[in-house]
Amino acid sequence: MINHFPAFAPTAEREPFWFLGGQARILLPGSATGNAMSLMEFSDPVGHAPPRHVHENEEELWFVLDGEVSFFVGDERHDLTPGQVAHGPRGVPHSYLVRSGDGARIAVVFSPALIEEWFKANGTPVAETGDLPPAFDLAAVVGSAEAFRLRVTGPPPSL
Repeated sequence: MINHFPAFAPTAEREPFWFLGGQARILLPGSATGNAMSLMEFSDPVGHAPPRHVHENEEELWFVLDGEVSFFVGDERHDLTPGQVAHGPRGVPHSYLVRSGDGARIAVVFSPALIEEWFKANGTPVAETGDLPPAFDLAAVVGSAEAFRLRVTGPPPSL
C-alpha cells in the first residue's frame, strides 16, 4: 500500500553517508511512495562534480537549497542559486558542479524511485560531524551502476 501524506523516512534512512566525496541523505525513500519517487539531499564541497552520466529509468529534479551550482543537461548549462530548480530528463546526459566556496546543498527528487538504493549501497556512513570523506573507488561505483541502468558518459565538469 502506498503511504499518502505525510510520508516519512525512518530515522536510520535519514542518517548522512559519504558518496563520491560529498555527503548524502535519503529524506524520503521510494518505499514510502510505492516507488513513485524518492527524495535525497546532497551536501557537496566547492569543485564537487559527478562524472557526466545518464539515468535510463529516472527523471531527476534538482532544487538548490544553499550555494551556487551549475547543472549541465545535454548541451545546456544552467547556473542556479538557492530556490532555483533544474530538470534532468531520463535518457539525457547530465552532471553538476558546485561553484560556491562554502559548498552547496541540493535536494533531488528521483522519479520513479529505487536509485537511492544504489547511492546508499555505494556510500560510507558518516562517523561524526567534521569527519573527512573517505577514499572511494570510482570504478567500483560506476560498475555497480549498470544494475540501476545508470551509465557514465564522460568526465565531470570542472571549475
